[in-house]
Amino acid sequence: MSNVENTNQKETIRVVKIGGNVVDNPEALEAFLVDFQKLEGKKVLVHGGGVMASKMAIDLGIKTTMIQGRRVTDAETLKLVAMVYAGWINKHIVALLQKDGCNAIGLSGVDANIIPAARRSPIPIDFGFVGDPTPSKVNAEFISDLLDKDIVPVFCAITHDEKGSLLNTNADTIAYTLSVALSSKYKTILYYCFEKEGVLRNVDDPKSIILSMTKSEYESHLKQNIIAGGMIPKLHNSFNAIDEGVSEVLVMHANNLLTQKGTRLINENGTIK
Repeated sequence: MSNVENTNQKETIRVVKIGGNVVDNPEALEAFLVDFQKLEGKKVLVHGGGVMASKMAIDLGIKTTMIQGRRVTDAETLKLVAMVYAGWINKHIVALLQKDGCNAIGLSGVDANIIPAARRSPIPIDFGFVGDPTPSKVNAEFISDLLDKDIVPVFCAITHDEKGSLLNTNADTIAYTLSVALSSKYKTILYYCFEKEGVLRNVDDPKSIILSMTKSEYESHLKQNIIAGGMIPKLHNSFNAIDEGVSEVLVMHANNLLTQKGTRLINENGTIK
């Protein structure tokens, strides 16, 4: 199922997704971005912003509905998340990177047709204006051209349907999509960074971290309700990424980006590609 061959001969690229409460915490975000800049080689940053979007929705009187860790996006919510994700958060992160000498460019999936997506079917659940991208349709060459010019792409979680409509897409899914798309050219490592130490057996106990996990173990934990909420799409995307050519996936606290302490997701025979 892998589309990776001779990964040892490929240049490494790191696709890093930052989300959770870190994006909404100025001090935590800036500390993370300092570490991000220290990552050697080519890298891509993907950010969420759901916490800020939810807070702003309350301020504006827009109802927020979440199902299985995913936001239901009606027309008003779409306007809100586009403004928050592609506007303030994206440009704020780029400004912080530029401040410290990292030449970055803020992008959505709409720009240069980088990430087209299909609007999700309303059956069995109508998520509204939500997009499901396909890695094979990603404009990976455009991203590669930016990387070759030492420009760091910073992606928000907005895509489009190629028919004139914006679509809200889970930021974890954006990171998965980009990592798989880039794995044909690079040895790709995917990082999911947030405010937890990794995947926890007990969400209230930071010491209950699961150091490594296979897909079958994930499915077992899911049935036992050890894994729930927003962690479900994160791990679902992670194991799909491994199946589709990504070399390695790490789930970790944003503070541990450089130490790589967290949960390492591996294939069924316990090895890393």
